[in-house]
Amino acid sequence: MKYFFTSESVTEGHPDKICDKIADKILDSALKEDRDSKMAVEATIKDDLVLIYGEAKTKAKLDYEKIAKDVIRDIGYDEEFQVIIKVSEQSKEINDAVQKERICAGDQGIMFGYATNETESFMPAPIYYAHKLAKQLTDVRKSDKNSPLKPDGKTQVTVEYEDDRPKRIDTIIISSQHTKDITQTKLKDYIMKEVVEKVIPKSLVDEKTKYLINTSGSFTIGGSFGDSGTTGRKIVVDTYGGFAKVGGGCFSSKDPSKVDRSAAYYARFVAKNVVAHHLCDRCEIELSYAIGQENPISIYINTFDTNKVPITKIYSYVKTNFDFSVNNIINELDLLRPIYYDLAAYGHFGRSDLNLSWERIKEN
Repeated sequence: MKYFFTSESVTEGHPDKICDKIADKILDSALKEDRDSKMAVEATIKDDLVLIYGEAKTKAKLDYEKIAKDVIRDIGYDEEFQVIIKVSEQSKEINDAVQKERICAGDQGIMFGYATNETESFMPAPIYYAHKLAKQLTDVRKSDKNSPLKPDGKTQVTVEYEDDRPKRIDTIIISSQHTKDITQTKLKDYIMKEVVEKVIPKSLVDEKTKYLINTSGSFTIGGSFGDSGTTGRKIVVDTYGGFAKVGGGCFSSKDPSKVDRSAAYYARFVAKNVVAHHLCDRCEIELSYAIGQENPISIYINTFDTNKVPITKIYSYVKTNFDFSVNNIINELDLLRPIYYDLAAYGHFGRSDLNLSWERIKEN
């Protein structure tokens, strides 16, 4: 059977990603000073206004305004911004439920992890290549002092599948903010040469592959001046590009006691190992937790009928080799480190540019 599947990514200059990066820089800053920090501080941006809000329980001394402005400059914007701060201490009721002898879940919810052997990264091909294109937009912008590219951008990749395996890339869409002094023809040539051709394998494209670059025409106004942004609005971009299910919460801003983040990382870790050990070709794992409880309420494994062994053996393998308690997840994956700022754009999974503990393949 033949079908087409599309996934998108966005650059770090997209307004939603600006907010994700501000939130995760705040989290990293707290964890650097206090590993026990409990953080859920988010951001919203529009034009030159940034609103930082949420809950925090930390011993760290955080200059929220400076953090936000530093992030915006690091991304590549040079406008001046006004920052409004509305951060309160985490509810004592929530803190008492979480901070016990062993850390317990900071909220109820469902999380999903997914892996497939269709790429070396164990990620679906559409989101894998969409992320690579988005990252290349940023890398070439920052490395080439004469680059016409500006921080905001989006990518989209449509892959043709045959018998559930990627056959070819059918369509590549790129929209990039740019300087005012370049023609659309030169911009398209630049993006094809410096972005597309540097990222996409020739074996996956052919004479029928379509390249749609800046189809709206001029794109000189971007970031928060072209759209508004808020932390946590790109959960499909952050996970599997729509190829697998997503849970009910975002990742950015949340410390590891929030299972929306930590359990989703662990579910990916387990799913990747199930596939890497040739127990199936595709694996999706659903977890559910209750606030104040240490262990998951349920664990569900779906192999989409690609399992090489009985499903009972896969459950047995998972039970024998993995511990889904919140305390263990945090310790095994070493999550109380300031590692989150770099994760806030270009995906939380399948990253070859970052040494991520949940991408490790266990020897068992």
